Amino acid sequence: MTLLDEIKEILERDIAGARAIIRDPREDGMHLEALVIAEQFDGMPLIKQHQMVMNAVKDYFSTSLHALAVKTFTPEMWEEKKREYASDV
Repeated sequence: MTLLDEIKEILERDIAGARAIIRDPREDGMHLEALVIAEQFDGMPLIKQHQMVMNAVKDYFSTSLHALAVKTFTPEMWEEKKREYASDV
């Protein structure tokens, strides 16, 4: 299983009902981007959403992950924005 697959699995397990899309824009395997869609983000401050994502994968920063850019969406927000990420979904 690749690092991208592991992070996707952890996020979808730790954030109930979430859908995660993990990208490697630099193609270096260490600087990743997580797009996380979850109903529970509705009404939650952005900082709390990002903390939830980062807490789920914090152990990877001591071993194999250098940076993780986080973008969080409610399902409704995702429907409006997903065209911007069409090549990855």
